[in-house]
Amino acid sequence: MKESVYDDSRFCFSDRGHRGLRAIMAPAIVSWAAGLGRVLLEGTPLHFLSYPVTRYILAFAAIGELVNDKLPKTPSRKTPPQFIARIVTGALSGAALGASQQSLVGGLIAGAVGAVAGTLGGAEVRSCLVKAIDGKDLPIALLEDAVTIVGGILIVTHI
Repeated sequence: MKESVYDDSRFCFSDRGHRGLRAIMAPAIVSWAAGLGRVLLEGTPLHFLSYPVTRYILAFAAIGELVNDKLPKTPSRKTPPQFIARIVTGALSGAALGASQQSLVGGLIAGAVGAVAGTLGGAEVRSCLVKAIDGKDLPIALLEDAVTIVGGILIVTHI
């Protein structure tokens, strides 16, 4: 017997679906927040994130990632290179947020763990939602982009 869309959606909206979803967006948002003085990194090893050149490079890379994600040949976020990149950038972003609160190592660990959860949970949620709307990936990918951007901005404005 086929599961209903309701059953699929209920699973999709479980606790696993609310964490980070893009590899470059988190460091880009943290970098902009640092450059605008919202995340204070002065005197930390991650102060370079507040430099204008860093902000622009990460913003350009984040926009490229948003476009690349929509392409049909983009590999799964769970393949080793993509998964490792997400853990590294999640750890970097977490470390920066932690450093701004005098807890670099705690932030680094939280960022890495969040990246693992976001990678696995985000892939599962996206897959479920795509199935729920008869295989149309683009609307869900755009929703994922919006959640990532808005969620990242909310995080850096509320620390």
